[in-house]
Amino acid sequence: MSPAKGKGSDPQKGGVVPEEAVSEQAADAREAASSDKAAEGQDAASAGTPEPGEQADAEVAERAERAQAAREKAEAEPAPKAAGGAGSKKADAGETDAEGTRSRRSARRRAAETTTAASSRPARRRDSEEAVSVRAQAKYVRCAPRKARLVIDHIRGKSVGDARAILLTTPRAASRDVLKLLDSCVANAENNHELSADELRVEKAYVDEGPTLKRYQPRALGRATQIRKRTSHMTIYLTNQGRR
Repeated sequence: MSPAKGKGSDPQKGGVVPEEAVSEQAADAREAASSDKAAEGQDAASAGTPEPGEQADAEVAERAERAQAAREKAEAEPAPKAAGGAGSKKADAGETDAEGTRSRRSARRRAAETTTAASSRPARRRDSEEAVSVRAQAKYVRCAPRKARLVIDHIRGKSVGDARAILLTTPRAASRDVLKLLDSCVANAENNHELSADELRVEKAYVDEGPTLKRYQPRALGRATQIRKRTSHMTIYLTNQGRR
């Protein structure tokens, strides 16, 4: 008798296999196949999708490559200038402003360097052609202004050598004080302005009246006579030959 319809048989045992067992085996096989396909799909997806850090690095590298390509293209193909118009005027104005800013910055830098260098250098000797005036003053000299003016009027406008010769040969007591004042003024010119006595002359010389000392001299019949001891303020200005 043939086996019932819908029932299978086990070829190894040669017996009859129930239909429920056959259906369970088929379901297990289908589940195993679907699980294998899902696993393969997950592996493929994981293999194709990069990690977050790797994806960011790839994007950065790609942007850098695009930027480098754009720079190379710009360098290889210079942009043509516009033939007139507002755009070209604005570009020219921008270039002019940029150049002016750079020139002003360089000028300020050079000025600062020049100022620093000039301040670090010592003072140079004055040019002989430059007008220089040197003063010396003697105050409270025990000499009457009238008598001192008689001497100082002789040296006004003279050179230093001639003035010294005149004062050395003048038979007046005030000539000694005037000669000391002249030597002091020459020393000021030599030490402070690095000028030589040979290139100097007396520019101005004058005498002002100082305070008067009051004294008394006894006279006959118990009387007294007043004595006025006058003082002088002497001033001499020397200049170089350039002021003539």
